[in-house]
Amino acid sequence: MLVSRRLFGGILAMIDRRRLLSSAVAAGAAGLGPRIAWADAPLAPPKASVRPVTDVLHGVTVTDPYRWMENPKDPEWMPYLMGQNAYARAVLARIPGREALAAKIGSVSGKLAAVGAVQPAGGLIFTQVRPRGANTFKLYVREGAGAHDRLLIDPDSLASAATHYSLDYWVPSPDGKYVAYGVSPAGSEDSVLRILETATGTVLPEAIDRAQGASPSWLPDSSGLFLTRLKAGTKHGDIDHYLDSVSWLHLLNTDPATDRKIMAKGLDPAVSAQDIDAPVVLAQAGSDFVLGIVASGVQNEFDLYASPLAAALAGQPVWTKVCGKDDDVVYVVPFGPDIYLLTHKDAPRYRILKTSGAAPSFAGAVEVAPESPLVLKAITAARDGVYVAALDAGLGRIFKLGPDGRKTMLRLPYAGSVSALATDPLADGCWFLLDSWVKPPVLCYGAPDGAVTVTDIAPQPDIDVGPYESREVMVKARDGTLVPLSIVYAKAARRDGQAPLYLQAYGAYELDIDPAFNPRVLPWLDLGGVFAVAHVRGGGELGDAWHLGGMKLTKPNTWRDCIDCAEYLIAERWTSRSKLAVEGTSAGGIMIGRFVTERPDLLAVAIIRVGDSNALRFEFMEAGPANVPEFGTIADPVGFQGLREMDALSHVKDGVRYPAVLLTTGVNDPRVAPWEPGKMTARLQAATASGKPVILRVETDAGHGIGSTRTQRDNETGDTYAFILWQTGDPRYQPTAG
Repeated sequence: MLVSRRLFGGILAMIDRRRLLSSAVAAGAAGLGPRIAWADAPLAPPKASVRPVTDVLHGVTVTDPYRWMENPKDPEWMPYLMGQNAYARAVLARIPGREALAAKIGSVSGKLAAVGAVQPAGGLIFTQVRPRGANTFKLYVREGAGAHDRLLIDPDSLASAATHYSLDYWVPSPDGKYVAYGVSPAGSEDSVLRILETATGTVLPEAIDRAQGASPSWLPDSSGLFLTRLKAGTKHGDIDHYLDSVSWLHLLNTDPATDRKIMAKGLDPAVSAQDIDAPVVLAQAGSDFVLGIVASGVQNEFDLYASPLAAALAGQPVWTKVCGKDDDVVYVVPFGPDIYLLTHKDAPRYRILKTSGAAPSFAGAVEVAPESPLVLKAITAARDGVYVAALDAGLGRIFKLGPDGRKTMLRLPYAGSVSALATDPLADGCWFLLDSWVKPPVLCYGAPDGAVTVTDIAPQPDIDVGPYESREVMVKARDGTLVPLSIVYAKAARRDGQAPLYLQAYGAYELDIDPAFNPRVLPWLDLGGVFAVAHVRGGGELGDAWHLGGMKLTKPNTWRDCIDCAEYLIAERWTSRSKLAVEGTSAGGIMIGRFVTERPDLLAVAIIRVGDSNALRFEFMEAGPANVPEFGTIADPVGFQGLREMDALSHVKDGVRYPAVLLTTGVNDPRVAPWEPGKMTARLQAATASGKPVILRVETDAGHGIGSTRTQRDNETGDTYAFILWQTGDPRYQPTAG
């Protein structure tokens, strides 16, 4: 689940939202704990105490057998969680071939130099890269496209034997002289913001805590920055952890205690903000105004304000409201004296408006890019124009809007997926990543005339992708809606219904799973498996209407779209019921949890990664309030109705023959509390009549999977594949008795 939209780069952050999503989806609660010899393994999972708590909500009685798990201080909680992990590790360790499979996955993933983000600034090019064979992403800088990289930030330098560190975000100053960055331990995302001098690598003395998702934005003269901090005194696990955050102005080489408060709830009567709202202030070189964004948790739409830059620098911004949430603006960028707005108001596939920074007004804004067959996804400003990322039948497109309104399409070297779009407002052109299901990523530069150059910043791996291919199909759902489905397979694969198939779906927040190269999929294909992604409603592949079609009361479309795609794959003989595995991660836990409880007969294996399984109680974890705009609240009768239908835990029934289930969690997860998978595991273990395993894999040096190391992800993937192959009958992965 998301914590705040600002964490996903909708406005400011450096890591592109698709890359971040695919990282979470691919990783889950990635990691590998100590291996346990089968002879020493627990013979059965620990049995959770049943202590029913009954609530009457809007006249409906709801009983929760495991409410006690929500209290991390309950003396039974950690022994239960670690006991489940010990059992899961023992079960997985018994599967023959698992270690060799993990080693193969690691060998392939290590060949890829993965680029997470790029940003030009001050004539320099900054890149976040996990080099070939490396375990974590690091920050590099080079003086031009053809120069050599120089290491700036290596989170491994902070690691200990038991704890790894991750680079959460980074933003270079407009002149390239400084980098503001956040790092955190053990997948916690609990960032401390620091500032580094690019030329020398010197870290300035200030260290700013409570900087999770800080969305730093530099002043045009690079003398300081705006950042958003959590409130003082908050701690992980508090239900109000993400409420009442504040935007501050910090000047370089000053004590953060002297920072000026710029935007917060109740600070200025001109700004309307609630406790759930996250204020973000954006400045940009070349513009003499700042923008103030008030984002309500994970809601894509936000309230937008503008103030003269000079007033904000004096600590007294004069805010003028530009638009409200009901104007459906989801992206904003300054471009010289103007403000560009990406909105789905009266345009489900989005359009772009322009208004003056001196006298901003949504009502008076001029349309500069009308709605078209393209789904517009993001906008960012360079010196020569505003660059726009779009989807065209699932394929990435980029075009430039010049100051005169002229549209220039970039000539991409091949049809694929575009991500990590970045520009420098003081330089021409744009940078972006291009890849596909079976093409490794390349980092490209797009020139003002539309020409595209492939750089060497993402060198091609020594991986032969010739044996693999993919196809895109449209599946008719039960209500007649056409659902996009991606299928990736080896060219030599036979469609005889005997292949194990790994189907993935998400369907939330208007996030899309675009075609992305994942080397860890290749060993699965080599084993005869098929990989597929159902682009279900709730996501953003087809625009705002697609999101609304799988949200709150329409949420059942999310899991039923996946069920219908699964039935299509079976009917077309890509797989069979006894060979099908379906996975959902994070908010995708709603999808897979309700798939399993609605159609347990249709699949052999369910993978619930760091999944939301107890939607009726999600509001009571630290990330819960921020997610109310997406899922609803039990305080509202209609919201309760939707959440009750989403809640997989309450739909588990005794005596049902459930499939094999692998659940995962991370002890430090700030997004989906470990008690959600803890409860779902206990309930499924107590209810199932199939005799198939239900196991909970726990990682103590990870959180939600974001920031997990390559080795952690490799080993988690190895466990997942081995579990699926065991349960789908592959003779190479059948444990021996004893």
